Amino acid sequence: MRQLVSNIVRIQLPIWLVVPMLALTLAIGLGGGYFAGEWLRGPTTCPESPEICTSFENFWKSWNLARDEYVDPSAAVPSKMIDGAIEGMLDSLGDSGHTRYLSPEAAQSERAELSGKFEGIGAYIDVKDGQPLIVQPMEGSPAEKAGLRPNDTILKVDGQEVHGITVSELRSRVRGPKGTSVTLTIQHTGETQPVDITITRAEIVSPSVSWRMLADKVAMIRLTQFADRSSDEIKQALTDAQAQGATAILLDLRNNPGGYVNELVGVASQFLPADTTVLIEQNRAGEQTPYKTSAGGLATSLPLVVLVNNNSASSAEILAGALKDAGRARLIGEPTFGTATVLRTYNLNDGAQVRIGTTQWLTPKGQVVRGKGIAPDELVALAPEATPLTPANAANLDAQALLHSDDTQLARGLMVLKGLAGQ
Repeated sequence: MRQLVSNIVRIQLPIWLVVPMLALTLAIGLGGGYFAGEWLRGPTTCPESPEICTSFENFWKSWNLARDEYVDPSAAVPSKMIDGAIEGMLDSLGDSGHTRYLSPEAAQSERAELSGKFEGIGAYIDVKDGQPLIVQPMEGSPAEKAGLRPNDTILKVDGQEVHGITVSELRSRVRGPKGTSVTLTIQHTGETQPVDITITRAEIVSPSVSWRMLADKVAMIRLTQFADRSSDEIKQALTDAQAQGATAILLDLRNNPGGYVNELVGVASQFLPADTTVLIEQNRAGEQTPYKTSAGGLATSLPLVVLVNNNSASSAEILAGALKDAGRARLIGEPTFGTATVLRTYNLNDGAQVRIGTTQWLTPKGQVVRGKGIAPDELVALAPEATPLTPANAANLDAQALLHSDDTQLARGLMVLKGLAGQ
C-alpha cells in the first residue's frame, strides 16, 4: 500500500468537486442561484465556470439512471455510489496509490497501521495498474507464516475477484478481527498455478525497525515504514548496534511504502550532519521549502549502504535520494517507485478522509522524482523467485553463505561495504 508522507490534518476540504457534488446528491443544496441542467432540483450555487457547471448534467443524469433504471435496485446504494464517484475523480489525477479517498473504515485502518498495532494478517499491500499485490509480509506475522512472499499477486479474496480494486477496498477485505480467517488466491512470482492460502488474522504489533549483526561487524537495519516512533526505533537500533561493535551499516529500505515526513527527517538526521537538506518541498505555485536535519546524529560517519527496489516508495525514496545526493551512502538495487507527492489529509463526514498530493518533493539537488523514482548507484535485480532476506534470516548465515545467497542485492551491498571499510 502506498502511505501518506505527511501527518498534517486539515478540517476544510478546498475542492468543490467532492463535497458540493455529494451534498447536492443528498439534496442539501448550497444556496443561491441555479445549477445549469434539468437534473438538479432546488437553489444552488456552482463556483465553477458555466461550461464546467453545465458538464455536471452528465453526472446527475448518470446518477439518476443508475438509481432508477439499474436491473438490481438493491445495488444502487447511495453511499457506495458516492464513494465510487470520489475514488474515480481522484484516480483521474494520475497519482496512483497516493492521492486517494478513504472510507471511515479504511481511514481508521491506516491510522492503526501507522501506530504499529492493528488486527489483520500482517502484510503490506498495494495495487499497481489495477492489480493487487503483496508488497512485503511482516516478519513473524500470520502472512509470513502462511507462505506469502513479496510481489505475490492477489487474484481473489475469499473467492471474489479483486482486479481493479482500490487499496482501501483491498485493505478492508483482507483485514478483520483477530481469530477470523481470510483466504487469498495467490499467484507466486515465477510459478504457473495460483494457490489458495487461508490465513488466521491476529493482533499485529509491529515495530518499523528490526536489526541484526552480520559477519564483519555489519549491522543490517531494516526499516519497513515511517510510522509513529520510527525515528526513536532507529536511534535505539543504532545505539545497540554500535554498543555491540558495529563498524558499518546496511540500511534496507526495500518494500518500504513510506509514511510520516517528520519521522523521515528524524531518521535522516541519524545519518547526515546537522542542517543538511533532506528534501525540497515544492507547491503548485513553484515555491520551495527545504526540510533539514537536526543535530545529534548517531551514525553520521560509519560506512553506509542503502538497499532499494521498485517497492521503495514515498518517504523511503526521499531518504534514499537525500543520502545519495549528500554522497553519504551507496544505493544498491533497483529504481524506486516514483511516488513523490506529499499528502495532506482532509477530514470528511463520518470519519472518511481524502488524501491529496498538494505538493511534490525534490531531492536536495532539485531532481524531480514523481513518476521517475530514484536510480541506484548500482543496478542489481533479484531473480523472480528470490526473496529479500530479513535481518533475522541473514544473521543465521555466515559470510560466505550471505555472499552466495539468492538475495543478490544484500550480497552486493556487503561487498561494497567491505570496500568502503577497507577490509
